[in-house]
Amino acid sequence: MRSTECLPMTSANPIAKFDHSRAAEYETQSRIALAGYDACHELSSCLLSASLGSEAKDVLVAGAGGTGQEMLVMGRLEPRWTFVAADPSVPMLDQAMERVEGAGLSNRVERFNGAIESLPVTRKFDATTLIGVLHHIPSDEGKDTLLRELAERLHPGAPLVIACNRCVYESQPLFLEAWACRWRMAGASEEEVAAKLAKIRLGAVPPASEAEVEAKLAAAGFDNPLRFFSSLFWSAWIAFKSTSSV
Repeated sequence: MRSTECLPMTSANPIAKFDHSRAAEYETQSRIALAGYDACHELSSCLLSASLGSEAKDVLVAGAGGTGQEMLVMGRLEPRWTFVAADPSVPMLDQAMERVEGAGLSNRVERFNGAIESLPVTRKFDATTLIGVLHHIPSDEGKDTLLRELAERLHPGAPLVIACNRCVYESQPLFLEAWACRWRMAGASEEEVAAKLAKIRLGAVPPASEAEVEAKLAAAGFDNPLRFFSSLFWSAWIAFKSTSSV
């Protein structure tokens, strides 16, 4: 499908760290850092399919860069669905589109290099995903804005799948140590583990709790959040745009 290029995200949503080096390591490291990475994506796709059925649908994948896993799994499960892959990071989006092309899905995926707020608000989607994004938005205001922008681009009743880290890392020291052990299991040296721990502490600002995520969803116009996956710091929900949203 056609490629839509646009201005990067605003400074409130930093993208500098998602450069070529981050893109190159992302596919391997995401599966170590998140135990159950593939299962989370598979369940996300199954829940969207169960919600929408197999008719032709247009799905917005927000923060699609990296593995392109959302589109690979949904595209295989639902051959009549089409996708807009949106991401402000060119290297990350390039990598995702390479995976999409390798899977033979290029004719069903539209590339959008830019912020969700730059998508025409008149274009309404049947569903959206926001996986692994929210905890990279540093401010509460930025998080709230992104969720509202997504809601504005959905049909009433349309589902959102959101997954993110959802607590202050230092509040769960046992989880931090278990996370370090997982890196050791993957062959990381103690020096590398220490660097990973430093990076997770400095590289993201997650919501304080699951309750806070659900409150933000409600404030943005989403109803009935249902958590369906959790792994250490990570949780995933499906919620639905309120049918009473203006």
